[in-house]
Amino acid sequence: MKLYDTGVYLVNGTDIVADDNEAAAKLSSMGKKADKEQAAEGTMAYGILKSHNTSGNMKELQIKFDKLTSHDITYVGIIQTARASGLEKFPIPYVLTNCHNSLCAVGGTINEDDHMFGLSCAKRYGGMYVPPHQAVIHQFAREMLACTGKMILGSDSHTRYGALGTMAMGEGGPELVKQLLGKTYDINMPGVIAIYLKGTPVKGVGPQDIALAIIGQVFKKGYVKNKVMEFVGPGIANLSVDYRIGVDVMTTETTCLSSIWECDDKTEEFYEIHGRKDDYKPLHPADVAYYDGCVEIDLSEIRPMIAMPFHPSNTYTIAELKDNLMDILEETEKRAKVSLGENADLKLKEKVHDGKLYVDQGIIAGCAGGGYENICDAADILRGKSIGDDDFTLSVYPASTPIFMQLVKNGAVADLLATGAIVKTAFCGPCFGAGDTPANQGFSIRHSTRNFPNREGSKIQNGQIASVALMDARSIAATAANKGFLTGADELDGVDFTKPKYFFDSEIYKNRVFDSHGVADPSVEVKFGPNIKDWPAMVALPENLILKVVSEIHDPVTTTDELIPSGETSSYRSNPLALAEFALSRKDPEYVGRAKKVQKIQRAIEADSCPGDADPGFHEVMNAIHTRFPDVNRHNIGVGSTIFAVKPGDGSAREQAASCQKVLGGWANIANEYATKRYRSNLINWGMLPFTIPAGDLPFALGDYLFIPNVFDDIRNKNTSIEAYVVKDGGLVPFTLTMGELTDDEREIIEDGCLINYYRAQNNK
Repeated sequence: MKLYDTGVYLVNGTDIVADDNEAAAKLSSMGKKADKEQAAEGTMAYGILKSHNTSGNMKELQIKFDKLTSHDITYVGIIQTARASGLEKFPIPYVLTNCHNSLCAVGGTINEDDHMFGLSCAKRYGGMYVPPHQAVIHQFAREMLACTGKMILGSDSHTRYGALGTMAMGEGGPELVKQLLGKTYDINMPGVIAIYLKGTPVKGVGPQDIALAIIGQVFKKGYVKNKVMEFVGPGIANLSVDYRIGVDVMTTETTCLSSIWECDDKTEEFYEIHGRKDDYKPLHPADVAYYDGCVEIDLSEIRPMIAMPFHPSNTYTIAELKDNLMDILEETEKRAKVSLGENADLKLKEKVHDGKLYVDQGIIAGCAGGGYENICDAADILRGKSIGDDDFTLSVYPASTPIFMQLVKNGAVADLLATGAIVKTAFCGPCFGAGDTPANQGFSIRHSTRNFPNREGSKIQNGQIASVALMDARSIAATAANKGFLTGADELDGVDFTKPKYFFDSEIYKNRVFDSHGVADPSVEVKFGPNIKDWPAMVALPENLILKVVSEIHDPVTTTDELIPSGETSSYRSNPLALAEFALSRKDPEYVGRAKKVQKIQRAIEADSCPGDADPGFHEVMNAIHTRFPDVNRHNIGVGSTIFAVKPGDGSAREQAASCQKVLGGWANIANEYATKRYRSNLINWGMLPFTIPAGDLPFALGDYLFIPNVFDDIRNKNTSIEAYVVKDGGLVPFTLTMGELTDDEREIIEDGCLINYYRAQNNK
């Protein structure tokens, strides 16, 4: 695999010409010109973005999407926000799926209450509703929503349908609210990186292996961060569409913005199988297309991969892991203490028996693993074998009921059940820590999207720890055939991959999915369960801001799972205050208490009482501020909390990573950089300031108060360098905060205090 240090020209879809001193001559010899600006318009990404841009300026985009999709962890908050902002009907197709809170067993009735909320909203506002266990969000979108040349926005980070020619993006809920209210998705024109595929995968190598190989190369370098990955090259023709989808969905783990693939006769066949041939059109780059970088991959060189805990980028070939087993396991155990704290006592080395690594659990599931070809190939490997009667278990979740139906018809389900494996309905739980939690010290191998800390459901604070490694379904099946001892699919002899044809049965959805066909019915009453709560009131940005540092995180990357845990907390996503109690609970258990103490000061200010009554020590803070700013008083300040993290926001699109901080009185994050655009956008949409400071020595510490004078004017005046002070020893110690570029709307959102306030203000004009 080669990462180019320069941009590249792609000529006729096959030839790479590096953008160096010889580029013009090479292009000329091919009858082409080195016109970088014109060639940049030749990418597939440029064409799709241009057709959806409403700004008239291709450097500063204002995108309107064709369709929206959400699942049952996110749609309640989105619709509640939109309702509070004036929603009357869904202006574009909006699909509400139910694949996360499908286990209606946690917290009484609240999960099913959310589902009934979703169904009633689909009826009232004119949407679609996919009941639990019918399909995971992204498989339904592939089967029923994707169209070549179109754009879909989803409130799940793995919203990726590029293999079908649809540019899809996963964002926090407020970005979907903007679309529901007729607004736009505002970004600068992103860079576009060519992912150039050549060759053919060897037998036993699956899409997860290709994806993990790419992630391992690009994530730590930030090579594709916030850029579009554009898959091109002759190797695409050697991959089935199901295989392409399996690679594509994992592009989220590179921190790219979106993805798009060339579309050919195989793509057309996919649409035809699903009864939507008219939604297909060929999609290729122009004869000359310019890319900001290139990842060149020979598919024939990829071997079965494993991503060890606790990130999809911790990649090795399975052969490499076996050859260096004890060293890599020891490194993983050390990584556990970095990610989970010194109390995390992971004991992976104890799983080595006679030089072989024993695995406790295998899972093939969700939008990445639950595809038809993945499960068929796994069944071929396991046919006639047994997974054994020891610790090892295997669970398989087809990604949709139509896939499940076809697996029943072709015998794959029977083959899997005969081995001792369990086949279950469509569910995203194994990917985010709900369901299939292994025993303490369990080691799970999963064809799913993520292996972040706690994604398998362990609770470090209760002394429970387990871990997940990511693998392809074929190698998971090979391991199962070897009764739990780690085995790569390329180690097997004599496996015949039968590749049975897929037949899609649309009647399954016609019989069960509610589709309003875009017709709203205002007479329908929205159904509210007792756990569905409105957002609390949030105040506007003050003239001057006092922040207290209530958490300090020095991990290289902080995931959204660590900011607000997944798993059982998902049942409380419809209750902002109840969910906020879990904020940072697995990373910094004292955070909530510290934030609430600061919030009491702000509430005293809002009540026009003395903030010193809430915290007597606050008088000293004000005295220090008055040494330089005597006009500052409780009538022109706001007081809130902030966290510092080196690089927060990797992973999920969940807005609650930001909103939980906000409802606890958070007014800012301070970071060296933000892991993803979507997390930074979530902060902004909840009225929080996304500050940055240079890497190195911190000018403040946990528990320090920070004073930011004239912060409102700084935001209004588009200042990128912001004066700030640490309150220390009765005085003020200056330092500088920086603020990246904000759109005019984003500045107003921060000034108003949050997106809800912003839209209320807009409606009152």
